[in-house]
Amino acid sequence: MSPLGKYYVGAGIVAVLAIVLPIPTILTWLVVLGVLGAPVVAYFMLDESQRARLRRIRRRQIGG
Repeated sequence: MSPLGKYYVGAGIVAVLAIVLPIPTILTWLVVLGVLGAPVVAYFMLDESQRARLRRIRRRQIGG
């Protein structure tokens, strides 16, 4: 499994645990948004040239 895939699996587990555990609802949603939303926010903070470079690298790793 790729490092990125491991990150997604871990984020999913944390999100499910945050929903299942008896903690306050607002705290649960903050954890879920923080864990799952962080990569999206980080991607949009990149400059356009950095995003293009990241897309090229990912395509190369996939084999395209």
